[in-house]
Amino acid sequence: MASITINLPDEQLQKIHKLAQESQVSPEALLQASIETWLSSPKKEFSEAVSYVLQKNAELYRRLA
Repeated sequence: MASITINLPDEQLQKIHKLAQESQVSPEALLQASIETWLSSPKKEFSEAVSYVLQKNAELYRRLA
């Protein structure tokens, strides 16, 4: 498994530690779960955006065809 190092402001690090403590997990586990969720959601958002644009511009695309 690869690792990555990032610099965070102290305030953000404190929030991460607090959330991890409240969830009874390590800060690393909390961040890993958050990243996994984030990486899986853009696909859905992209698909929704594509569908919206295609639907909104359907008449234009029909005319151009």
